[in-house]
Amino acid sequence: MSEFVRVQTEGAVGSIRLDRPPMNALNAQVQDELAAAAAQVTADEQIRAVVLHGGDKVFAAGADIKEMAEASYATMAAHSRRLQAAFTAVAKIPKPVVAAITGYALGGGLELALCADFRVVGEGAKVGQPEILLGIIPGAGGTQRLPRLIGPARAKDIVYTGRFVAAPEALAIGLADRVVPDQDVYQAAAELAGQFGSGAALALRAAKEAIDEGLEVGLDAGLEIERLHFAGLFATEDQRTGMRSFIENGPGKATFSGR
Repeated sequence: MSEFVRVQTEGAVGSIRLDRPPMNALNAQVQDELAAAAAQVTADEQIRAVVLHGGDKVFAAGADIKEMAEASYATMAAHSRRLQAAFTAVAKIPKPVVAAITGYALGGGLELALCADFRVVGEGAKVGQPEILLGIIPGAGGTQRLPRLIGPARAKDIVYTGRFVAAPEALAIGLADRVVPDQDVYQAAAELAGQFGSGAALALRAAKEAIDEGLEVGLDAGLEIERLHFAGLFATEDQRTGMRSFIENGPGKATFSGR
């Protein structure tokens, strides 16, 4: 039973909830529990989409600095592998993932949010990568996922300065996908995730993998990744269901089984 990370389901939407008061600091135990939660929602075929959140007050204020302050190079060389592995497990959940960001998403908190496909941000939220102010750099994807999302110059500004980014700016630069009143963040994220609940699960998985894997390679290799996923879907029941429904009833009326 996890102590700080809980998985709950409502219909076809699962939620991964951080619950380590007061600021959801991402210590080693939380990282391990995050990886376990990612495996759980991946394996559960009833879950078609996921909301990642930290509660009403804060998403996650980053790594546990007290845990790291006196660490040696050797310790952190090993710890950073564990940290990245936990976050990569979240990034590789083969289903749409929406981060619901309230309060602060700083350092590792923002890096965790970057592992989601979409980010719904509260009007009063602040995000950032303040590691430079501690004499270090982001170590869980901030120098890699952030520039892929918002471009290298904007990412360098955020990483080099360590400044906090308010919700309106986050929306303007593509770091947030939606900004809503603070009290509505989880509901808005759940509604966004919910629209995928009745979708073609295998096609959604293929689309996510094709986009994410394609970003890591050249265009020719990316097109081959796309082609293989595209062709592979013609071995699924959902493809037959979707196309037959289109022919008989028009678009958007198919009921998919996820097979």
